[in-house]
Amino acid sequence: MKSKPIAMRPSRVLASYRAGQVVSCFKTNLADARAVEIAAMLGFDCVWTCVEHVGNDWSAVEQAIWAAKGHDTDLMVRVGRGSYSDHVRALEMDASGILVPHVMSLQDAEWVVRMTRFHPIGRRPVDGGNADGAYCNLAMLDYMQQANAQRFVALQIEDPEPLSDLEAIADLEGVDMLFFGPSDFSQGIGAPGQSDHPTLVDARRRVAQVCEKYGKMAGTVASPENVRQMVDLGYRFINIGADVLALSQYCKDMLAILAEATEA
Repeated sequence: MKSKPIAMRPSRVLASYRAGQVVSCFKTNLADARAVEIAAMLGFDCVWTCVEHVGNDWSAVEQAIWAAKGHDTDLMVRVGRGSYSDHVRALEMDASGILVPHVMSLQDAEWVVRMTRFHPIGRRPVDGGNADGAYCNLAMLDYMQQANAQRFVALQIEDPEPLSDLEAIADLEGVDMLFFGPSDFSQGIGAPGQSDHPTLVDARRRVAQVCEKYGKMAGTVASPENVRQMVDLGYRFINIGADVLALSQYCKDMLAILAEATEA
């Protein structure tokens, strides 16, 4: 009996973007993989989990990846800044992409590419014995080529410092997405929480324009109130919604209904 050919699972995010679609993403803070599975089974292209701000351990991330893959959905991990191991661990677990926070300069972006991309783009250390390399069942060169082609690297632009290098960063081979983070950006310009500050509005617009110029995905967060605006600006990777927001709103609604019934 012949064994089935083994290949890395193609990225749904990259396929959707290359087909001209707006990519949908849902953020999870909770450690339970069931939350990821719900978002995946309902049709999101990508689920975003985080180890920068959230205290999830790597076993929780691994379970989230499995839950997403079970419904052909990508799992993007926002990594913590540190050594190359901190950047590639999620990829070796077979996350479809990583989101690198607080990229501050062209030099910083170049270092991320060097750590996370294989030859000929970068110098990511090679293992192949983990989930992304099919536990040594992908030949080394196939593994390296497929990882470069089917795994995405997103750089978070959430500070004013990298704006002077923005075009050079977007032009880097190995960078698939620039992701604009409005909350930290507002803090960085001394206007925390002012999403309509002219400097922030201009930066958000500029990130989308530069991404379009260099053929990269522009990503950001959106709400039901401004999602149309983000799409019109040129953003093609939109995170809309989060598990903690959904659960919080549901609890508030249920308490309000109960209070009304009790008063009646």
